[in-house]
Amino acid sequence: QVQLVESGGGLVQAGGSLRLSCAVFGRTFTIYNVGWFRQAPGKEREFVAGIRWSGGRVSYADSVKGRFTISRDNAKNTVDLQMNTLKPEDTAVYYCAAGWRETMAPSDFGSWGQGTQVTVSS
Repeated sequence: QVQLVESGGGLVQAGGSLRLSCAVFGRTFTIYNVGWFRQAPGKEREFVAGIRWSGGRVSYADSVKGRFTISRDNAKNTVDLQMNTLKPEDTAVYYCAAGWRETMAPSDFGSWGQGTQVTVSS
């Protein structure tokens, strides 16, 4: 089993920055990708960014390209999401998840964290 714990959410003004961190525990050697997703009230959960656990490949949603950066700290077993130039439409609960397939749709991820709230005020 794999467990994930998110941290770093909060309230920020539009144009500001936040850094989210996802700590990964357990059978990490089984993981293929770690992804960040978000869900706003009344909307479906959507992919934000993902990174191959072994390193190398990263992927971003078009809506965050150029503003968000995903990275992995091998020593700490964490996956961070640096979010810059935040917009009110980035407001959502952000989740990290571990997946065992090459693709990064929400259905490809089997273990999820509890989520952390990000609120961007205008």
